[in-house]
Amino acid sequence: MSWIILFVAGLLEVGWAVGLKYTEGFSRLVPSVLTLGAMAASVGLLGLALRELPLGTAYAVWTGIGTVGTVIYGIAVLGEPAQVARVVCIVLIVAGIAGLKILSPH
Repeated sequence: MSWIILFVAGLLEVGWAVGLKYTEGFSRLVPSVLTLGAMAASVGLLGLALRELPLGTAYAVWTGIGTVGTVIYGIAVLGEPAQVARVVCIVLIVAGIAGLKILSPH
């Protein structure tokens, strides 16, 4: 269950990272409130996952999900470049996340 909680926390990290783009420096009320809510929920769920998962593994997976998801959003929605080197780097991050999950003692 902790891995599912951690995955949701990572998705919420994507949400708040993307949300930052739409807050326009926290000058827009609704995007700002949603972004701050996603931040709080993401960190709260990370805290719950840490009850059973090792700190280093959980934090690396959490930030990795956030990184990969945010880059994918940038490419798919914001038209950021999908250069081969960028995609290779994302694949390496995903491989690292998978490796940490596979090698985790839990």
